[in-house]
Amino acid sequence: MKALVYHGPGQKSVDERPKPTILEPGDAVVKILKTTICGTDLHILKGDVPTCTPGRILGHEGVGVVEAVGSAVRAFKPGDHVIISCISACGTCDYCRRGMYSHCRHGGWILGNKIDGTQAEYVRTPHADTSLYHVPPGTEEEALVMLSDILPTGLECGVLNGKVEPGSTVAIVGAGPIGLAALLTAQFYSPAEIIMIDLDDNRLEVAARFGATSTINNADGKAVEKVMALTHGRGVDTAIEAVGVPATFVTCEDIIAPGGTIANVGVHGVKADLHLEKLWDRNIAITTRLVDTVTTPMLLKTVQSKKLEPKLLITHRFRLDQILDAYETFGAAARTHALKVLIEA
Repeated sequence: MKALVYHGPGQKSVDERPKPTILEPGDAVVKILKTTICGTDLHILKGDVPTCTPGRILGHEGVGVVEAVGSAVRAFKPGDHVIISCISACGTCDYCRRGMYSHCRHGGWILGNKIDGTQAEYVRTPHADTSLYHVPPGTEEEALVMLSDILPTGLECGVLNGKVEPGSTVAIVGAGPIGLAALLTAQFYSPAEIIMIDLDDNRLEVAARFGATSTINNADGKAVEKVMALTHGRGVDTAIEAVGVPATFVTCEDIIAPGGTIANVGVHGVKADLHLEKLWDRNIAITTRLVDTVTTPMLLKTVQSKKLEPKLLITHRFRLDQILDAYETFGAAARTHALKVLIEA
């Protein structure tokens, strides 16, 4: 089969690889119909994720059709259309019993990281019964690719960890796909203001269409004073860091109000400064999280009911044999105006 393979920092290629087979009783092999590229894949290619070693097939998102199942799989059978969760959960270890599937002792974020992923014609998914979701009849599969990772990540790591609530003021630093996912799902909780900060006017225009009450281009470095002006000097109740670089985390520190919460979502490859000399007396909380996908069933219902339209995030479409072009487009988002790129296998 064809697959996108990581060969070390800055190196990738489309290679011929063996089709995966069932290795454990709980496995399923899924024929990929649609997948996508995540910002985390770009972090891997920069060398920020040491757990991902050369030779790995990348990708942890997608929808497909079950090709084969192991002897212990009960919830799925060949022919079933499924959403592949970015998190593989055994469902029985101590972390899974606490709902922390991301830290499953026998899974977690392994697809496209510690085992071969979804940017291929087929993928082996461990713990299929608790790591796949049935695609409801009549539901648009393109939209459901966004439920593999991006929407639960924005909701769980940003909105829920950030304690967004009715009437609160929220700033999202980074208007890329994850930041926009946080924007879409924050509106479930009726905050009074959602301020989106980025360097890209196109993404800020998208954010305004998606429901941001204010947008700030920080190209002039004045985002902090602009947020303070918008909030009458108080700052925001929730600051969501959705980029993963030191400067954006510091921006969150500078705009958080007393009693507020900084919710880190971005994947950080280098250290970021924590300015406790400013924050020690501010009664703030700082949260970190890897998505657990516990909200995926709820998000699936909101997509079915048209309360959430994740297809809006898709800007470009490619075939699997064009995936190198897809990476080029996604990685040059400032020029191409890419948000999510959809890849059809």
